[in-house]
Amino acid sequence: MLYIGEKVGDAAADAPRVDIAVDPLEGTNLCANGLNDALAVVAIAEHGQFLNAPDTYMDKIAVGPSVGAGVIDIRKTPTQNLHAIAEAKRVHVGDLTAVILDRTRHAALVDEVRRAGVRIRLITDGDVGGAIATTDPSTGIDVLLGIGGAPEGVLGAAALRCVGGDFQGVLKPRNNTEVTRARAMGIADITRVFQIDELATGDVMFAATGVTDGFLLRGVRMLGDGAETSSVVMRSRSGTTRLIRARHRFEHGPDYAAAPR
Repeated sequence: MLYIGEKVGDAAADAPRVDIAVDPLEGTNLCANGLNDALAVVAIAEHGQFLNAPDTYMDKIAVGPSVGAGVIDIRKTPTQNLHAIAEAKRVHVGDLTAVILDRTRHAALVDEVRRAGVRIRLITDGDVGGAIATTDPSTGIDVLLGIGGAPEGVLGAAALRCVGGDFQGVLKPRNNTEVTRARAMGIADITRVFQIDELATGDVMFAATGVTDGFLLRGVRMLGDGAETSSVVMRSRSGTTRLIRARHRFEHGPDYAAAPR
């Protein structure tokens, strides 16, 4: 795991300066328990184009390109946003599906979404997977709602930035220590609504590989002499999304020679 502000690379004179947001295992509990949607995730942007997000919570709303920009507003109620999303997609509100982290703090949110008639997929961890699920109609996920990690918010925004989706977030620090940390990182207004272009802007690339089966990606399949992986790669400049199914032979891996036989 990279710590916030860590510098990596060989510092060569001609090396490009980029920002990296990474979660080598998004959903550690998911992976440990064999549950769905554990991912390995990385996003890259030109230097200074990612929000330097503190390690605290963030209230989030995310939608894919089928909804587009300018429809959601985190300052409005979930019900208002759900109706706006349904109108943008030209469907009934009852046709929508929202993904929400299964947390006690979301009890009121879950109740309101259910009263609106919207289906809910509760997830135990890993809201980056929920955010990128909105990018592909085949997942059946229309919107991500609720409070999760702020660094994960940057990763989710990076993915949606690549494909023309939308994302908004508001920091939700749990104590004064986290407020102080956020201000030390340059965030003066803790109540500020961060738009997608404030979280991730410029030329952005995003990649994720499934560790366990999830909304969009299959998990790693062990093949005896190798493994099969499923990945997604997105780029904002071209707007392309590439789904990559790859087979890896262990005998050609970097650690094969050192492995016990």
